[in-house]
Amino acid sequence: MLVDRFAFIIHPLGFEDLALKFPILRRLPTFVSKLGLKLYGATKVSDIRGIRSKTGKELEGLFIACPLTSEMLIHGDAKRNIDTIVKCGRIAEAEGAKIVGLGAFTSVVGDAGVTIADRLDIAVTTGNTYTVATALEGALKACRLLGKEPSSVPAAVIGAGGSIGAAIAKLLAPDVGRLTLIDLDPARIEQVAGEIQCGTPIDLSTDVNAALPEVDLVVTVTSAVSAIVQPHHLKRGAVVCDVARPRDVSAQVAKERPDVLVIEGGVVRVPGDVDFGLNFGFPPKTAYACMSETMILALEGRFEDYTLGRTLSLDKVREIRELAAKHGFELAGFRSFERAVDEATIERVRQLSQAG
Repeated sequence: MLVDRFAFIIHPLGFEDLALKFPILRRLPTFVSKLGLKLYGATKVSDIRGIRSKTGKELEGLFIACPLTSEMLIHGDAKRNIDTIVKCGRIAEAEGAKIVGLGAFTSVVGDAGVTIADRLDIAVTTGNTYTVATALEGALKACRLLGKEPSSVPAAVIGAGGSIGAAIAKLLAPDVGRLTLIDLDPARIEQVAGEIQCGTPIDLSTDVNAALPEVDLVVTVTSAVSAIVQPHHLKRGAVVCDVARPRDVSAQVAKERPDVLVIEGGVVRVPGDVDFGLNFGFPPKTAYACMSETMILALEGRFEDYTLGRTLSLDKVREIRELAAKHGFELAGFRSFERAVDEATIERVRQLSQAG
């Protein structure tokens, strides 16, 4: 039986990731790692086998390595970076993949996948729809793990005036006790507030400093070029869900605020006896949500450009949730700053949040 194939593009988050695979790099200057990436080029890393849907359908795939770090993708020349990602996509095509997912920061370069999709002959998705779906599910679950019932806590959406932020606000509002919409454009969040009809009390703010200190759950999704959520902004025991790229939450939060939980998306359990052929730091048989969206679409036979650009469809968020359940994908945990969050971290935040 012919099995469909998908591909997923990955990249080193930083040069420390390269050192995990090539330990000698720890003893060499950074420029050597940069040179090594250029020489290495786009390449197939591993085959993915063992994915089996609840429907019985099987799926195979492959990982393709993009020779660019997060820093290079965010601050490098967008046209050159897109060319490199397209080369990765060409490998996917040659390997028989019918859809390719853009992992981590390959999904935010330039116009967030639109140009890449135009230049490839196979379907492309950033995976952001399922990332947002699992991030929201994860944020609500994290609140409960910290002893807080979401329906009684104050929450906030930063960037609620944008397309994705507005969609998130509408999805989140029915599940929380009170919701503050934060954006620099007061007219836009007033409009969004008028579109939320679930009865949850809605507040509006243009000031992060004023709005965040009393909020237990924060979802942030702005288009800012630098971090806007700093350690001093956050309430003890807060859950912060960062779905922006580049990140809205400063890395200093992780260092200085052990009493808050920052999550960026879900860790997803993949159906079947999956073997990724690669250790990317997650528990066995689990994957990033963006990876999982690519798999879900392939299992469903939806070989189409699904999530592209910087907008988000509410209908697609609901649809991908249904398709995930249909095929047996489920939330298995959280990730923070691209790493899996363990139970010890959650317990630490819970204890510190309850301390006097």
